[in-house]
Amino acid sequence: MGTSKDNAADGAVGQGVRTLAERIEWLVQHKWPADAPPPRTNDDIAAAITAATGEEISGTGFWKLRTGRGVNPTLKTLMSFSQFFDVPIGFFSGDPADAEEVGDEMALLVLLRKKGVTRLQLRSFAGLSGKSRQMIMDMIDSATRLEQQPDDE
Repeated sequence: MGTSKDNAADGAVGQGVRTLAERIEWLVQHKWPADAPPPRTNDDIAAAITAATGEEISGTGFWKLRTGRGVNPTLKTLMSFSQFFDVPIGFFSGDPADAEEVGDEMALLVLLRKKGVTRLQLRSFAGLSGKSRQMIMDMIDSATRLEQQPDDE
């Protein structure tokens, strides 16, 4: 059974992340850097972004963007968010379809990370031949079917 964070990541995949404020909130909830102290306030978030990127962000300015009261950030601000949260700048695109696609990819990466799949494992999988990848996919399908069967106890 998934955790509430797993379900939240799944929600981002299913519904997409539409407004800039929703995208920023999604990043705070799902892409907070592991090496940064957990965020408590908007001032904490702004200070962490400033410390990591060198771009001065105020707590009030971050709050405005996070709540939708500010809707026109500078490119430098978006670039600092992109750098801090480790997402492509296209994540902040004004086109909801583009942002949703990037959001889907980010939610998938978050889910894989939470399930313990490493970048090295993904690269290794991608480097396999088509036959080997298909064999692994067949094994995953078989394991999924096995997990879904009722226990015979």
